Amino acid sequence: MVQVKKTASFAVLHFITAFSVAWAMTGSWLIGGAVALVEPAINTVVYFLHEKLWQRRAANQAIGQGLAA
Repeated sequence: MVQVKKTASFAVLHFITAFSVAWAMTGSWLIGGAVALVEPAINTVVYFLHEKLWQRRAANQAIGQGLAA
């Protein structure tokens, strides 16, 4: 349950940060809101793909080490 709370609080901070930076740079509430929604969504997909690449790398290293033994 703690992990869920930490994840939720991080998500809230991420949205606030994305909104604040975009709003400060543009002065537009609309752009700030759009960035706060779009950027975390894209970031989530990129993170998922990043994790898959690292898992594949670890699996390939394990296979390579198994063949070398």
